[in-house]
Amino acid sequence: MRVKYLFFSWLVVFVGSWIIYVQYSTYTELCRGKDCKKIICDKYKTGVIDGPACSSLCVTETLYFGKCLSTKPNNQMYLGIWDNLPGVVKCQMEQALHVDFGTELEPRKEIVLFDKPTRGTTVQKFKEMVYSLFKAKLGDQGNLSELVSLILTVADGDRDGQVSLGEARSAWALLQLNEFLLMVILQDKEHTPKLMGFCGDLYVMESVEYTSLYGISLPWVIELFIPSGFRRSMDQLFTPSWPRKAKIAIGLLEFVEDVFHGPYGNFLMCDTSAKNLGYNEKYDLKMVDMRKIVPETNLKELIKDRHCESDLDCVYGTDCRTSCDQSTMKCTSEVIQPNLAKACQLLKDYLLHGAPSEIQEELEKQLYSCIALKVTANQMEMEHSLILNNLKTLLWKKISYTNDS
Repeated sequence: MRVKYLFFSWLVVFVGSWIIYVQYSTYTELCRGKDCKKIICDKYKTGVIDGPACSSLCVTETLYFGKCLSTKPNNQMYLGIWDNLPGVVKCQMEQALHVDFGTELEPRKEIVLFDKPTRGTTVQKFKEMVYSLFKAKLGDQGNLSELVSLILTVADGDRDGQVSLGEARSAWALLQLNEFLLMVILQDKEHTPKLMGFCGDLYVMESVEYTSLYGISLPWVIELFIPSGFRRSMDQLFTPSWPRKAKIAIGLLEFVEDVFHGPYGNFLMCDTSAKNLGYNEKYDLKMVDMRKIVPETNLKELIKDRHCESDLDCVYGTDCRTSCDQSTMKCTSEVIQPNLAKACQLLKDYLLHGAPSEIQEELEKQLYSCIALKVTANQMEMEHSLILNNLKTLLWKKISYTNDS
């Protein structure tokens, strides 16, 4: 019996140590902030790139990385401090493609990194480059020239009225990233985090106090041993009061409005998981990660001729799905589910848990009507607006006279 106990004790220690080792190895692969900083600062010090965050990152070192929030090695994400102001630092460790469809991104190639625009490019030529990029991403919008002017204002990091070659190269690299483009387009909207600065394709955005829609953050070692069912129960237990949850939910509905037929076209939310949403101390929703929010025109163009065997081959992110045309074995271009339906799917359990009894039935009815929305339905836009406004009205009526609102 003693030998058996000893054997099982050593087995538990061995398996536990192996799991911890594997998770630690994964963590070190995910969190490569030092590598990111070295690449950016080498380019800055040789004059290739420039931006408002470069000096603080590479010279005075008043911009530094804190807690690692990365979920993929190629997309580095850290809580950071810049001149005593909290922020979120994001850096691309590999080339960013418009659509990856689950494939690995190619490693960053040093010989082509930050190679556009080339030396001798005029400001007018750079404007034309940016205009062509926007036309490919956003479609033939009538007001793209306004967006080009806005980008040049953002690119002028030192506010001297001119865009240097280094600033232009940083801006061009950043414009390949959908999140950066969306931050610029929605810079005046309440639920979009503000851009604080950039250097190359590293950028700093305003910090969000609570970086997940609900639940609590636990050390990864503890997360290993918590069953998923118990974890979901914990998430529901550690949420704000229901009126505050309702206010956060209204913020998400307002953000859906912001990206639905906005000033420069429609954007599709392709990953509406709770980890991508956060909120501040006033319980106003703030987006934490918008990298999977993509221009509809861009996604349609890239997905429409993709070879497929079934509908499962026609998915981008986790939530943008089209259908597979079996006659041509190609993906169709029309995304099946609108943004609002995805948001309501996320909010269903969040809002129904603990909802006041007098609105529980009506709230459930409206949420299920919302989830059932399809892009192909007749008068979808009218239904979209009606359901969204009805939900917001129902929630506001219930919380408008409470302290939590």
